[in-house]
Amino acid sequence: MISGQVEINGIKIDVYKYNTVVIGSGAASFNAADSLYKLGQKDVAIITEGINKGTSRNTGSDKQTYYKQSTTIMDEDSPLKMANTLYSGGAIHGDIALVEAALSLKGFYNLINIGVPFPHDEYGQYIGYKTDHDENSRASSVGPLTSKYMTEKLEEQVRKNGTDMFDRFLVIGILKDSDKNESVGVLAIDIKNINDSNYGLTLFNCRNIVYGTGGPASTYYRSVYPKSQSGATGIALEAGVKGHNLTEWQYGIASTKFRWNLSGTYQQVIPRYVSTDENMEDEREFLEDYFKNPSDLLNAVFLKGYQWPFDSRKLANNGSSMVDLLIYVETQIKGRRVFMDFRRNPSCADIDREFQFDLLGKEAYEYLANSNALFGAPIDRLKKMNPLAIKLYKDHNIDIEKEFLEIDVCAQHQNGGLIGDTWWESNIKHFFPVGEVNGTLGVYRPGGTALNSTQVGSYRAAEYISKVYTEKPMEVDKFEDKVRSQVEKKIDFIKTIKVDKNEKSNLLEFQGELQKEMSKYGAFIRKVSEVRKSIDNFNRTFSSLTDLIRINDLKELPNVFRIYDMIITQISVLSSIKEYINQGGDSRGSYLVHNENGDYKIDYQGVNLKYSLNNTTNDKICETQIVENSNLIEFSQYWTQVRPIPEYKSWFENVWQEYRENNIYRGSK
Repeated sequence: MISGQVEINGIKIDVYKYNTVVIGSGAASFNAADSLYKLGQKDVAIITEGINKGTSRNTGSDKQTYYKQSTTIMDEDSPLKMANTLYSGGAIHGDIALVEAALSLKGFYNLINIGVPFPHDEYGQYIGYKTDHDENSRASSVGPLTSKYMTEKLEEQVRKNGTDMFDRFLVIGILKDSDKNESVGVLAIDIKNINDSNYGLTLFNCRNIVYGTGGPASTYYRSVYPKSQSGATGIALEAGVKGHNLTEWQYGIASTKFRWNLSGTYQQVIPRYVSTDENMEDEREFLEDYFKNPSDLLNAVFLKGYQWPFDSRKLANNGSSMVDLLIYVETQIKGRRVFMDFRRNPSCADIDREFQFDLLGKEAYEYLANSNALFGAPIDRLKKMNPLAIKLYKDHNIDIEKEFLEIDVCAQHQNGGLIGDTWWESNIKHFFPVGEVNGTLGVYRPGGTALNSTQVGSYRAAEYISKVYTEKPMEVDKFEDKVRSQVEKKIDFIKTIKVDKNEKSNLLEFQGELQKEMSKYGAFIRKVSEVRKSIDNFNRTFSSLTDLIRINDLKELPNVFRIYDMIITQISVLSSIKEYINQGGDSRGSYLVHNENGDYKIDYQGVNLKYSLNNTTNDKICETQIVENSNLIEFSQYWTQVRPIPEYKSWFENVWQEYRENNIYRGSK
């Protein structure tokens, strides 16, 4: 219900009032709203720019993984053992790793209880499998669309609860009480009423914000994020929320027409990789230019199934990540197009249309043999091993039985993000980033940990709010006093945007050029000189934004703010990359840092890269915060030592008392 109305700069703006607003409509946001309700806090609303948008509902892989503590007799496991696995990935705080581990089964079984069909055996064991960077069989899945099932079932719960939902509202500002360093509300655009005299501006006066906006999906041009998602990391950074590990992303091979990760069986059937010119002529199997030994080529492609993300440690000795680098050379250096072809075997292993399986290494051969797939072309092997992988593309009007599949090396997930403590509260009080927008995951993480983090983090935020932050929001007149100047800045910005009904909008091309620059210089191949140039370019662009863009209609206003947010995020990521390299940081995780004095060298068709793997500073975390009162978008960086996994003697009676007296909620403050 509308609780009042304010007038700012001559514009009347409706104000809604809630204890908590949850921003986003993915697996983290819906779980936060549902958990709040079940924990007794029902004064909650969800704000989303599109109920069916976002990564959780629209992405997956050949077998999308959910990672949790092992639940079978195959493994001896514990929260401490799982926490050690997460912690060993580098640049992750030990106390957060312990929380992620300790609550993993709570989140997993909640999903089962609401209808997500994770498979179990006749004894009730939820059987798992090993995923990357893991020693136990902790992974589970319901197929290619695990996160979609999660999101849909969680949404059902929220709708049953009767939680208020504001669909097609784009949040454009996080509002603060700067004196207390706490969030007090948000400014949003009601997209349905954007042509109203107030631009659709709407205020939400709230005690708490649970921020589940997903990763910053619009950062890169070469991206596997769904096109419907943009993310909103930038406006949180603008409000003073700290980021950390903003350098850390995952990049990997994905299709571009329909955005989808090409891991697992897509690679294990060993398709043919080809490149062409822009007109799909001059077809070449370009991997053969680098891999002189057919066995090395075939094994590298096969291993991309297990080792899907680009990994700087897997370049030397014909490692699997050379495939990613060779694709980069074709698309970004030579300007060619790259495809996977499932209809024919790689030429280096094909004699008279018969695949020479004796060229495979032991691991690849045994995998295909155990799958009864030592025959035919890649598409035949894929039909045998994973027919749903073929159907997935047919459902999106791509028939890989008859046509090439265009691909590139794409940004897939940000492991870093906004900062949060063990209750997922940021440095701004009452502001809780959850899901991918919260950067809990460090450098190397087991596959599926991101989905676990959506459930653990959102529950932790809900629990803290329901126990500690239960107050009602402030009265409307006091709220207006606190936020007036912040809202005025957004209105002033809107009024400077050029709207010309006689001119075509240039937003799409404008955004695309910035994304292309980010993909070339700020993705998985990084040179500090190019990063510096890009920071300067993005800052010049941001300072002149309303001079450089034009729109045809006010309906395009949300896209202007998406670009606004995107540029802030791009500058923050580039600034963190520069800081990491300036501190002597070497290649780590899913990126290569060019180092003139590097231990390893790649000299291939005009590409000269040197890199080292020694100084990865995995015991420290780079925190990033915007510099206030600057004419440019500038960030300061601070290096903090990772906190260890807590070691203490827990005695039931003592914990019981702390829990009864709510003292556990003061531990991280």
